[in-house]
Amino acid sequence: MVIRRASVADAPAVLRVFDEVIAWFVAMGNDGQWGTEPWSASPQRVARVSEACAMPGAWVVEEPSGRVRAALVLGESMPYVPAATEPEVYVRLLIAARDEGVRGVGRRLMAFADDRARAMGVNRLRVDCYGGGSGALVRFYESCGYERISTFEVDGWPGQLLGRSL
Repeated sequence: MVIRRASVADAPAVLRVFDEVIAWFVAMGNDGQWGTEPWSASPQRVARVSEACAMPGAWVVEEPSGRVRAALVLGESMPYVPAATEPEVYVRLLIAARDEGVRGVGRRLMAFADDRARAMGVNRLRVDCYGGGSGALVRFYESCGYERISTFEVDGWPGQLLGRSL
């Protein structure tokens, strides 16, 4: 698999990954993170993913067959978290397929984010994620070297802000 720059043309493939992950969440009883409906069925979410894929810090992981299996978007912090107090790279989006064939790709993309930050001369990264459910997602980011900064809520959705210094 290779990591390559994304473009808006990758949005349908990234939406397929979202749809697969949401189906996996629903099967395990996790409907709090992103709901139960496929993102590809929501014009608002299709637009959001298209905009994200068009950003200069958007990347996808692609199999040799050309199938997109994961996406990472780096950029400025999200508007619902406190502004950065120092230069940073913000992980705006991380999504990875849930099958065994791509196991570990999320961790690989987080290491790639570290590499991108170093290349930019930036020593700070932040990410936010779903802070509800079992807490597994928060623990994933902690296992990547991130520490909890603060919690937040957006329209009843519980979030966790995390950060790390290189």
